[in-house]
Amino acid sequence: MTDAPCSTETDRLVLIRGDLTTVAADALVNAANASLRGGGGLDGAMHRAAGPEMRAECLKMRGCPTGEARITGAGRLPARQVIHAVGPMWRGGQHGEHALLASCYRHAFLLVQAHGLRTVAFPSLSTGLYGFPIEEAAPIALRAMREALARQPALERVTAVLFTDADLAVYQRTLAQLDSAR
Repeated sequence: MTDAPCSTETDRLVLIRGDLTTVAADALVNAANASLRGGGGLDGAMHRAAGPEMRAECLKMRGCPTGEARITGAGRLPARQVIHAVGPMWRGGQHGEHALLASCYRHAFLLVQAHGLRTVAFPSLSTGLYGFPIEEAAPIALRAMREALARQPALERVTAVLFTDADLAVYQRTLAQLDSAR
């Protein structure tokens, strides 16, 4: 998989195509399920790559509500910590999914700030197995990332790591639209 960078004018918000489990950052954000026990998709890949230490920490937490996030060590991942963000499952958009997704990003950035993390890499939360349409998720994610960068001057870089070329194209297009609306 080839990384394809796309940066904003400040180079603090970066979009790439890649495998999140291989990205070096202070924290990686896991698209977790509410049990925090690992599962399919990215969540399972993160747990496999991190090893048993992260799983043991997750089990001690006894879960996480949708729209919130928890933090653990990163085990064997190329990061210091993993933020486990529980996004909503898509149920047609009439069940608070948009607000829950925005809350998920806000909670993750609160943990970034509380732990003094300078670099963080996110997947596109809820758009894989949870079925949230990426065209609706991308503006939520990118706005949250921009707000965090504006409010947290110590935050050096936020990277959105997209798994496919199509997902990267949606984020690039959405970022360009947000830029033109400024």
